[in-house]
Amino acid sequence: MTQQGAVLQGYNNELVKCIEDLCVQKEELNKQIQQAEEEKNKLQHEIQVLSEQLECVCENLAQKVASRNELDKILAETEAAYMKILDSSRTLLNVLKKEVGSLKHMPELKTN
Repeated sequence: MTQQGAVLQGYNNELVKCIEDLCVQKEELNKQIQQAEEEKNKLQHEIQVLSEQLECVCENLAQKVASRNELDKILAETEAAYMKILDSSRTLLNVLKKEVGSLKHMPELKTN
């Protein structure tokens, strides 16, 4: 019976050692899980910050594009009006030249 007790004590010692090893592994795994959760939380926070920054940049970009489009419209209208002014000026100049040309053919008025 003593021999069986010694064998049982050996099994018990081995079982306790295995349980202790599993506890160490569990503790190490708990540390790794905690680190991974901290990293996940950090990354989620960074994503939130970057998402907010991206939203601000997108809004700013949209405003700038709208302003540029408005400027393009104003420039196009201004250029069109300026071209009309140039065309009217050319027409006026041509009319004036014809009038001056026809005045040259008129007899001079005599003054007393």
